[in-house]
Amino acid sequence: MTDSDWGDWLPRAVDAADPDTVALWYLGCNGFAIKGRDGTVLWIDPYVGTGDPPRTVRMIPVPFDPADVDSADAVLATHEHTDHVHGPSQAPILAATDADFIAPDDSIAIAREEEWTDEWDVDEGAFTEVTEGDEVRIGEFTVHVVETQDGDATHPVGYVIEHAAGTLFHAGDSKPSDSFPDLAERFDIDLGILAFGSVGAVPDKETGEPVRTKWYSDENQIAAAANDLELDRLVPTHWDMWKGLTADPTALHEHVRSFENPNQLEIVEIGDRIDL
Repeated sequence: MTDSDWGDWLPRAVDAADPDTVALWYLGCNGFAIKGRDGTVLWIDPYVGTGDPPRTVRMIPVPFDPADVDSADAVLATHEHTDHVHGPSQAPILAATDADFIAPDDSIAIAREEEWTDEWDVDEGAFTEVTEGDEVRIGEFTVHVVETQDGDATHPVGYVIEHAAGTLFHAGDSKPSDSFPDLAERFDIDLGILAFGSVGAVPDKETGEPVRTKWYSDENQIAAAANDLELDRLVPTHWDMWKGLTADPTALHEHVRSFENPNQLEIVEIGDRIDL
């Protein structure tokens, strides 16, 4: 992890915000800070690491220092990959705020392997293991843990987050899933967060040789997923993060335009705020 490129303005913006509904700040990669109108704050997949150069190289600023985060009721992880479960990014938030770490079993296992309880003074009781079908109440939010489809992860989940003002869905790094039409039946999702990227050459962990790599949905897959979920608003993420896998989200206008859903493609850059 490196020092924040932006000082502490982003955590301070979350602290100071008084949204009429629910406000979301895009943290880059697949991370979000989410604040409800009653003051409940969730952080989902916050990551401020630089990757593992030269294999994975961060292409965007480090937008905040976790030590500057004062407001957090829970930190949620969608799966066990480093850019979703990362001690230096997340444990300081837990230690400073007494927030809960809500994640599936393999993600909790990473936190224990990294010895968060010793290295950052995180209480073991902060670890809350969840699985598909669980429902967790966090302040003004009701979080439903749902099935997703990410073949690169060992136990990925998604989070449907209900609020009196609307419903949002964070799918982690999921590609289209057989579960998505069922989610559209169960929930009226106002805003869906789906990972998007290009196919690129990433050095192999062992040999260093370039290997054709596809970690995220391409244009057609994310369009299909958004339609299956019957999204009102689609927010593509992760397209900004890794060298060799970045993509142009404006291209999605042409891919989604003939489908009934989403009704709106909303492109955000790191640091942007959007509201339900």
